[in-house]
Amino acid sequence: MEGAVPASPGPEGPPPRVRRKAARWAAGLLLALVSGPLLCRACDVDGVTPVPQLLAFLPWLLAPAGAALVLAAGTRWAVGCAWGLAAVLGTLYFLPPYAAGGAAASGPEVARLRVLTANLEFGGATQGLLEALRRERPDLVSVQECSPEECAPALDGAEVRAAYPYRIVVGGGRAQGSALLSRFPLEPDGAVRGTLAMPRARVRVAGTRLLFQVVHPMPPVAGGVELWRTELGRVRAVAAARGEAPTVIAGDFNASQDHAAFRAVLDTGVRDSAALVGRSRTPTWPSLTAPPLGAQIDHVLLSPALEPRRARFLDLPGTDHRGLVVDAVLHG
Repeated sequence: MEGAVPASPGPEGPPPRVRRKAARWAAGLLLALVSGPLLCRACDVDGVTPVPQLLAFLPWLLAPAGAALVLAAGTRWAVGCAWGLAAVLGTLYFLPPYAAGGAAASGPEVARLRVLTANLEFGGATQGLLEALRRERPDLVSVQECSPEECAPALDGAEVRAAYPYRIVVGGGRAQGSALLSRFPLEPDGAVRGTLAMPRARVRVAGTRLLFQVVHPMPPVAGGVELWRTELGRVRAVAAARGEAPTVIAGDFNASQDHAAFRAVLDTGVRDSAALVGRSRTPTWPSLTAPPLGAQIDHVLLSPALEPRRARFLDLPGTDHRGLVVDAVLHG
């Protein structure tokens, strides 16, 4: 028909060659993101920012590694396929619990202990902690970020003093404060030097002197990785110098099993109780996404004289950490 104009074809998008190139670039960027932390993990180092931060979430690197592998396969990029497969297999290789630590003691059972650790986030979870103390009735308690405004006065109340007549409460700031509570007699035994308070005590349990250390190093934030590494190194020194004393090292380590600085603590022979009972990858931070997404940075480490039987994670309102309760047996 005269005057009719044929319809113009719709947009077809970028040509296949451009789309293929973009997909390969995306795969390469994802693999570069994953490869740095995996290489540091394999070399037993924590590296520099942002590697220590990414190492805390190593299991979740499977997502970008898998996506990169799919993109590489879809564009028939042989190098990318090999790289992506190596990244996926490398991540899977590091998922099992770190196997360091001495064998459990085989002597007679001396006592049963329940240990609780909780980071209160500037004291915001103080009421949740008090409820947990009533409900769980732990024997030894490690508290971090025990603020002088909320936490310290609450722990000085009559109910808590009756249940835990032996205690150390130190630190003057909202994040700096820490507390050590015990149903058993204790003697202060110094502290790990750090920005945040990390007190230590010798606790007498059934005629045995047990070493109890609260842990709270600074986190590995940008510009603070070296401080974090140094303070965790001091925790390692305590673990290495414990001698034959049964030992509990509990708190917010700001480190997971994928950090070399934390594995160095385990290399002294103390054992991660959650890992021993099959809970090594249960996240404790940030509580907003944990579980299922997060990192386990709160730990209860035990020397071989203490055998963990159960580990449970507590959701405490008012904090970005989950609490951890461990039931253990002390062997003679």
